[in-house]
Amino acid sequence: MNPLGTRSGEQTSWTVVMVGPFGLRPRGTMAARALPMAKALARRGHRVVLVLPPWPNVEDAGRAWEEESVRLIYPPLPPRAWPPLALTRRMVHLILRERPDVVHAFKPKAYAGFVHWILHQLRRAGRFRGALVVDTDDWEGPGGWNDRNPYMPWQRRLFAWQERWGLTHADALTVASRALETLAWAMGIPRRRVFYVPNAALLHAPPRAQPSGPPCVVLYTRFLEFRLERLVHVMVELARRAEDLTFLCVGKALGDEEEQFRIALAEAGLSERVRWEGWVEPARLPEVLARGHLALYLMDDDLINRAKCPMKLIDLLTVGLPVVADAVGQVPEYIRDGETGWLVPPGDAAAMVEAAWTLLRCPEEAWRMGENARRMILAAHRWAHRMPTLEHAYAYAVERATARP
Repeated sequence: MNPLGTRSGEQTSWTVVMVGPFGLRPRGTMAARALPMAKALARRGHRVVLVLPPWPNVEDAGRAWEEESVRLIYPPLPPRAWPPLALTRRMVHLILRERPDVVHAFKPKAYAGFVHWILHQLRRAGRFRGALVVDTDDWEGPGGWNDRNPYMPWQRRLFAWQERWGLTHADALTVASRALETLAWAMGIPRRRVFYVPNAALLHAPPRAQPSGPPCVVLYTRFLEFRLERLVHVMVELARRAEDLTFLCVGKALGDEEEQFRIALAEAGLSERVRWEGWVEPARLPEVLARGHLALYLMDDDLINRAKCPMKLIDLLTVGLPVVADAVGQVPEYIRDGETGWLVPPGDAAAMVEAAWTLLRCPEEAWRMGENARRMILAAHRWAHRMPTLEHAYAYAVERATARP
């Protein structure tokens, strides 16, 4: 281990192992949150390793490589025994081999939750001395993803238990949203143990030229955050007001939501108005998103959306696209109404139509709003801006762990 930090957190570096519940794709937590966080830590002199289960990316099993001084490891799949148990043991072995000062488990569920539980037991037995930090960027339990994903009953019970146990048995907790912060406090977790670390920008985009040509509205989505009929209603009303208006759909659904959306568009007579880009490589994303005149960002007002910190919204603002969004959860933390975007009451389709139509009729004002958003992201929402809070969380966790008898 590296020398442990002082009470004030004055330490030159830590060895940090980040562990995930799944691999880097197709889900975004490890690629869009853990990995950029790790790279930002490495740039500040910390040694960072990511240990990930090769699910669902079984072709990556046994692979190890380095990105910007961050080492990434997928353990090989076990040949026998119950795979979750055997794979968890391999992950724990890899983690202990790194002799970490801090183990940062991303999402208190599945493999990350299993690893956290085992390390906690090893520490109680005196066989591990590191600090245990848990990161949460979604609400998984009742009212959250447990209710939306097609889990088996035993999986729902397991994930709900893992979430509560993991959050309440961490030396420090990093949360991506104010709603998750409040939920943690409601569990009785002391405020000093909870650290607010919202998501930050990943894209690098130059100033955007004011677009020309017929108006184009961007829909950058996985179709999970809202009721499809509300989006279709907004699109119908906007298309009725501008005969040359088109829509650019970017992103890929996890289930059959896109198919349902295409059917709804056909029934509404909008199929010919929509251009489909699907999933876009991050390197191309700024250019693709910048084709639009503005973007719509719909979010129903429910616990899942309140708890999340929407990366797609951050991407839109980073490229300088003016956004009309439902004022739900974290959205008002990134959009200052009328300055870096336009907020509408949650679920108010009429208000969204009017706000979008106002911006479409005033392209110069829309461009100014988008540029304000881009500059705001550069000034306050890069991962480098989150590092002091994260290092404070690690210093607190290390101090708490070393104070244990």
